[in-house]
Amino acid sequence: MIGTFFKQSLSVAMSFLLVVRAVPAEAQEPAPPGATGYSGQGVPLSAAELQQLAAPIALYPDALIAQIFGAATFPDQVTAASTWLAQNNSLTGTALTQAVDMQPWDPSVKALSQFPSVLGDLAKNLGWTSSLGEAYSTQAADLMSAVQTLRAQAKTAGNLKSGSQITVVQQSPQVIVIQPANPQVVYVPQYNPTIVYGTPYVTPGYSTAAVVATGLLAFGVGIAVGAAVSNSWGYSYWNCNWHGGAVVYGSSAYYGNSAWHGGVYGSSVTAVGPYGAARVGTAYNPSTGTYARGASVSNGYGTAKAGQAYNPSTGTYAQGGSVSNAYGTQKAGQAYNPNTGAYAATHQASNAYGSYGSSVASKNGNTAYTQHQTTAAGSVGTVQTSAGGKGAAATGVNGSAAAGQAANGDKYAAANGNVYKNSGSGWQQTQGQKPASHPSGATTSPESRGYGAQTRTSGSTAFSGGGGWQSRAESARGAASRGGGGGWRR
Repeated sequence: MIGTFFKQSLSVAMSFLLVVRAVPAEAQEPAPPGATGYSGQGVPLSAAELQQLAAPIALYPDALIAQIFGAATFPDQVTAASTWLAQNNSLTGTALTQAVDMQPWDPSVKALSQFPSVLGDLAKNLGWTSSLGEAYSTQAADLMSAVQTLRAQAKTAGNLKSGSQITVVQQSPQVIVIQPANPQVVYVPQYNPTIVYGTPYVTPGYSTAAVVATGLLAFGVGIAVGAAVSNSWGYSYWNCNWHGGAVVYGSSAYYGNSAWHGGVYGSSVTAVGPYGAARVGTAYNPSTGTYARGASVSNGYGTAKAGQAYNPSTGTYAQGGSVSNAYGTQKAGQAYNPNTGAYAATHQASNAYGSYGSSVASKNGNTAYTQHQTTAAGSVGTVQTSAGGKGAAATGVNGSAAAGQAANGDKYAAANGNVYKNSGSGWQQTQGQKPASHPSGATTSPESRGYGAQTRTSGSTAFSGGGGWQSRAESARGAASRGGGGGWRR
């Protein structure tokens, strides 16, 4: 029963992870520390570094830049939105905006749903996106100045001018404004940052499949933004206050994710009802690129928890869960790194009778399987490797014993301080007190003492714990060595 409850409870908790991705951040702080001074970690980015960071988007229309700066402070939502758009690519026009309006994303991320190519670039270049978001969160005014510097360079080089797609206006000596020529249709410029500015800019962590070879701006198909006018996050709600050094959303300054404190942020939500409580949360660290999310469910029958973590830079993925109720506690976890091929999984449990568990670890083609059990009678454990090594050990009221076989076939046995070895020519004692001579007909071989036996009886043995040990395949699946258990499966 506990195994069934374990799987069912974890399923509920994991369902919350899949359904609830993030918490909307409609309410923004008036002005975080980054609006008036650097509040990030380490040394702030220099003007040249900020220009490199902004080079891929500096020639976009003002409102689109405003949306990008805001969305970049929610890189987890950018990824979720890009995936959602790919899965719902049949939606267009009003149907798309209505569906997007129901999503739990920040308004800036919702606004970029009208520009799937831009949203896709942010999702594919997540390291750059995170850096851009952190720069806007901690150096907003400096980042806005960097955009103006880049525009001035492109204009001086003769590569930024008005046309049928965009209108370029020199609003003041320090400010160049870029707007759509037709307010209802927005064209996203395509250009090569290493050429268009007259000065080559190489942006760390950014690449795009379509890089224009010349220094001139190119444009794809225009995006009609009229369908989103009725929504509070539509294109017309966004702009840049170049003189104030911040994005404008509606009629107020907008500084993005107010939960981004010191480069790490997260969100959580809790639901409480007559039958129990459910909690779910997410976290993101742009410095390491690590995502994490977790959920828990509790009611009158017990508590279930589940969590996941992923680092796209290393490819490492991990997940785990636990269940506690009147019958005991079960925990399971697994981790995988595709770059190194390392994999590990474990399943541990405890109840009124004791504790037990099994684990598997694998790397470079070598795999090890372990099982253990502890009860009032004592403890027992086994290990087996894919190379051929295996062993078992036990402790109890009558002492301790161990037996094993190396990959080369050598066998070992030990009991109460005496050690024996068998390399194929019979058992030899290698350590401990030599046995005294016995009357004729008596035997003192290790086999007669129960060491190194090659067969197993159907009854309880020193290494069976009464319940028997499972096969290596069962151990690899994470099943418990006693009491059933639902185990995690690869």
